[in-house]
Amino acid sequence: MLIDAHVHLDHYGESLRPALDEIRQNRIFTVSVSMDLSSYEQNLKIGEACDFVLPTFGVHPKRAPEYAGGLHDLSRWIDESPALGEIGLDFHWVEDATRYPAQLKVLHYFLAAAREQKKLVNLHTKGAERQILDLLEEYEIQRAIIHWYSGPLDLLNAFIDLGVFFTVGVEVLFSERIQAVARAIPLEKLLTETDNPGGLKWLRGSVGMPLALRDVITVLAGLKETSEKTIREIVQKNLLELTRGDPWLRNAHHQLAAGD
Repeated sequence: MLIDAHVHLDHYGESLRPALDEIRQNRIFTVSVSMDLSSYEQNLKIGEACDFVLPTFGVHPKRAPEYAGGLHDLSRWIDESPALGEIGLDFHWVEDATRYPAQLKVLHYFLAAAREQKKLVNLHTKGAERQILDLLEEYEIQRAIIHWYSGPLDLLNAFIDLGVFFTVGVEVLFSERIQAVARAIPLEKLLTETDNPGGLKWLRGSVGMPLALRDVITVLAGLKETSEKTIREIVQKNLLELTRGDPWLRNAHHQLAAGD
């Protein structure tokens, strides 16, 4: 089984049907993260149509100002979501610093819920790696995925010490920086993602499809000096470890364990 631990299926539009066909035919367990409430509602419908899709609710830092004034209104969806994502901070692509307090307020709310409900979180950290590290420690978050990490390697090691898992995605095909990050991630903390359809569209100008995972795995196998089969098996084992004993993710864990 292939693992796409961070993707935005609700963004595929007219390409959704062929994307879901690839997911089914290639048995890609797919964590479809959400940017906001509307995004989550779309992902729920997609999840009903495809057994390989796990929809999760989050508010992306770019959307945080729209929700910071009414966080309690999100409790219903936080409570029902099996994991929380995409959540986090972005102090890089979001250049307007007046939006940062709203990002922090939203993230605090989600992390408090994750601590209380013992839920897995799927994090965006661009330009705010130190702040995210401090917050994970403050809220004693036990299980976290950081997606598309590109921050300092010394902080990467600090995250590893906290037990954080990391996704490596399509930028590893092009970037020596991301390749260095991938080399530094221990195999036992490694996951794969695409962040498609936008990941490859941003890098290459074309809509990214789920099977881009194969190219990611090929590059990772070379960087880790092992086989593609080993990378696939390790990534599946790692997601099994993340979902083990989690009542919110019991069905996902059983599916991963069965490999179908």
